[in-house]
Amino acid sequence: MYPFLFRTFLSRLDAEFAHHCGMLVIRVLGMRPFAWATRALTAPDPSLRTRALGLDFDSPFGVAAGFDKNVIGVRGLSALGFGHVEVGTVTAIAQDGNPKPRLFRLIPDRAVVNRMGFNNRGAEAAAERLRRIRRSGRPRAVIGVNIGKSRVVDVADATADYVRSASLLAPLADYLAVNVSSPNTPGLRGLQAVQTLRPLLQAVQDAVGTTPLLVKIAPDLPDDEIAAIAAMAVEEGLAGIIVTNTTISRDGLVTDPAVVAAAGEGGLSGAPLKQRALAVLRQVRAVVPREFTVVAVGGVETADDVRERREAGADLVQGYTAFLYRGPFWARQINRALVAGTREASAPGTDRA
Repeated sequence: MYPFLFRTFLSRLDAEFAHHCGMLVIRVLGMRPFAWATRALTAPDPSLRTRALGLDFDSPFGVAAGFDKNVIGVRGLSALGFGHVEVGTVTAIAQDGNPKPRLFRLIPDRAVVNRMGFNNRGAEAAAERLRRIRRSGRPRAVIGVNIGKSRVVDVADATADYVRSASLLAPLADYLAVNVSSPNTPGLRGLQAVQTLRPLLQAVQDAVGTTPLLVKIAPDLPDDEIAAIAAMAVEEGLAGIIVTNTTISRDGLVTDPAVVAAAGEGGLSGAPLKQRALAVLRQVRAVVPREFTVVAVGGVETADDVRERREAGADLVQGYTAFLYRGPFWARQINRALVAGTREASAPGTDRA
């Protein structure tokens, strides 16, 4: 049913508006009694339980940052079978993000271009929502929080800005991820240089206490810089690294070049990112010790993709873009196929729920 709904209706809507509509449904699915019924259909098999970051995950497959920027869909996403939800990116100061339109589908590539610009309600609002979730005792999913630099803050003052967010959110998060790799905030990717990143991570590490801290990197970095960041993350005692964020590359796309040009600047996610994200994963795993957690994201669509990332050394795997193309039971499809050992087709819109 979902492929038909996507082709005939959802694909005709503005991409950001369609996302908000989908999030409304997800929020409803997280409410009682809908959450109980949904969970009965989607709960991961116990054999998928995974230990990472000192935490227990019902499944190694989770939702990447960007899908739930304001901590409003965590219960619903958990009910749908995701083992963890990484909320955000959250900034210390609330911000509207970049002008609309800012989210574009490249349907022939099963991809998305976004230049959202960290639109979110700020760290204080996110902290309050997290407090409510913790008080409720739900959901089952592990909750990570992804933090970024506020746009109005100068890059020279970025460390204090990150520390403010970390101080508010780390006590309420199962883990915290520092995002220095989005292409949609001016100057942000410059923070990935080791000489700049090291003192930033040291300051955030001091602020988070015992909460596991990870850093998220871009796929567009040269290989030697990727290796240097991975080594530095280990040296500084971080809990892990997330590979990768979106790419600014447009190589190899099959979508009409005019459509790609009309989408404009922004980060590309989805199937075209698959091979580069996998290559970065393998490179990072070759540098870091086995006990260091590596989270793989980028171009993940099927259970086969999850298996491939796990075989390449990922402890956890995340997805986002394929949710738009495969529908609300995407996590259930992947979890069931992981247990059964079956192969999945990667055709857009596949829904076997």
